[in-house]
Amino acid sequence: MRRRKDPAMKNQRKFSLEFKRQVVEEFLGGEGAAQLCRKYNICSSLLYHWRDMYSRGRFNNEPTEVGALKDKVEKLERLVGKLTLENEVLKKAFQNSLSRSPRNGKQSGYGDVSASPSGGGAKC
Repeated sequence: MRRRKDPAMKNQRKFSLEFKRQVVEEFLGGEGAAQLCRKYNICSSLLYHWRDMYSRGRFNNEPTEVGALKDKVEKLERLVGKLTLENEVLKKAFQNSLSRSPRNGKQSGYGDVSASPSGGGAKC
């Protein structure tokens, strides 16, 4: 059986980091996005994606201050999400442990037998 190729699945091009950096530096140097896209046969969304990656230092370059701050914000947001999930799990575990303990708040060290103040003990 022959496999049909999906017309939407074209050959994917690979661009080197040097090429990407060159195109972005031309863009940041003032050349227009449409002109660069025609010149290098790339779509504008790819150019803007590369610009964002460039600002974060992904092309073996120094990240810009804005790009470094964006990375830091994303890292902190992931940490907040993780800590929020951990907090919710601990809250549920605490609530479950409270619901399993005796409701009157009195606990003895002898299992289910509760200590009574009037029962048993030495009489004088």
